[in-house]
Amino acid sequence: MIMVSDVSDFIKTLKESDLTAGCPQCGDAFQLSDSLLFDGRGEFPPEAETRKLALLETLKEETAKFAKQQEYATRSEKLAISAGVGTTVEKTLPAHSNLELKMSDGRFIGEPIDLIFFDGLSKNQVNKITFMEIKTGAGRLNEHQKQVRDIIHDHKVEWRHF
Repeated sequence: MIMVSDVSDFIKTLKESDLTAGCPQCGDAFQLSDSLLFDGRGEFPPEAETRKLALLETLKEETAKFAKQQEYATRSEKLAISAGVGTTVEKTLPAHSNLELKMSDGRFIGEPIDLIFFDGLSKNQVNKITFMEIKTGAGRLNEHQKQVRDIIHDHKVEWRHF
């Protein structure tokens, strides 16, 4: 058993020992006597001071990157909230009294368009089919939604039975 009275004695004992340690990065074994051991409460040896300063610089750079990411995350969060509100509106709009379409006739699709209404379906007499995309705020149709809209307007819709 090794008895030490203070940290300096402990470090000296480790440096003189045949103890082996494992690198936490690569897992390789090494002799403690070959490593730079020191009491971090006092002055760092020059090699350790250089490494400490490099790590502090890296920490500063990573903190700046993280702050930038937080800024973007805030924008992303705003977009996510907006999308969440849009999704809620998409699901509740069929119940809106000014819609003039029955919720029981509507089916939520989500992509590339939000809803299809089969006018009269709830009365077993489909008279018309309405494709609906719901946007809130400054929302705009994406390219696929524009293509679907244009194909419907050009009457390029067909029926297939499989």
